[in-house]
Amino acid sequence: MRRSEPDAFAAFGLTGEPGTDAFWAGPTTPLSIPDGDGWTTLFLWRGPRAASVVFESWSEPVPLRRWGDTDCWYAEVRMPARLRVTYQFLVDDAAYADPGNPVGAGGDRSICATPDAPAQPHWPLVGATDVLPLPRTRLRWASERLGGRRTVRVHPVGGGGPLVLLLDGDDWLYLHPATAAFDSAAASGDMPPVTLVFLPAQDRGAEFGCRPALWEAVRDELLPLVAESGVPADPSRTVVAGQSLGGLSALYAALEFPDLVSRVACQSASLWWTPDAAALPDPLGGPVGGTLAARLRARPDLSGLRIAFDVGEHETRMLPHCALVESLAEQAGATVRVSRSAAGHDRAGWRHALLRDVAWALG
Repeated sequence: MRRSEPDAFAAFGLTGEPGTDAFWAGPTTPLSIPDGDGWTTLFLWRGPRAASVVFESWSEPVPLRRWGDTDCWYAEVRMPARLRVTYQFLVDDAAYADPGNPVGAGGDRSICATPDAPAQPHWPLVGATDVLPLPRTRLRWASERLGGRRTVRVHPVGGGGPLVLLLDGDDWLYLHPATAAFDSAAASGDMPPVTLVFLPAQDRGAEFGCRPALWEAVRDELLPLVAESGVPADPSRTVVAGQSLGGLSALYAALEFPDLVSRVACQSASLWWTPDAAALPDPLGGPVGGTLAARLRARPDLSGLRIAFDVGEHETRMLPHCALVESLAEQAGATVRVSRSAAGHDRAGWRHALLRDVAWALG
């Protein structure tokens, strides 16, 4: 949708002279209007220097245009129906959250949702300047198998219950308020009592591939450490939740460590993964379903496994990989749930699936 400059802001219901204090006091951004089968969304930035709006994995950066000689910069971005996406403004080499958007994700990111994107109940609004509270229980994990030291946080939800291992745990601590969301879901009856274990990654590429080291370390080092804190694990009720490479690792753990993991919630799992995929010009262009599809074709007995699969409906190149693995897992006897989120490859789009699928995995 292309309009002349004088009409650009009026179409979004904005009045007042752009660049004035009165104008900046008004809009809560971004703003969307219908455009065919999708939306045109207006992004605004105030400042003296040129800026771009940068999206997480959904689109190339979009340069903003300046309104006359004012401090108002703007872009109209065509978006598909049903999209939730993380974005930030890039000015020179510095990244900023959107000061007009109350929905943040860490100090330098914001979240945009088209008006038809489904709600994400239980996730509170978090502004860019808000500091998320951290769980009181903090474990120092010095891993002999993995090397290095990690801080693992533990949070009882609804008084505590089965362990839920959250891979990429620091993202769920510092960018997205998982403790508050799980607490709210439990209080409303949408989630049984659980105990969250936030497992940080130090080298995602090395740790989250289809290799045993991480899960041997979890079994032999981390879970005994968690048990010493007063939270023993019941493998028959332990859930592993992961996204992207973390989702790949969670499913790998369920296949290769069945005595450790029997319930999985994975969003946008990197099921294209093979040992050499990262070195290829097009990692997603290899065998459909990657290493795990090959493993599942051997038809292991997965009758005791519950797996919730979710992937963003806008991740068009991920969908064939995910669909094949979903089908093969069900054929191998696993109890499978499949869904598609209104997002691309983006943690902001995985949030509702995380709560829903952990609850489902616990049955």
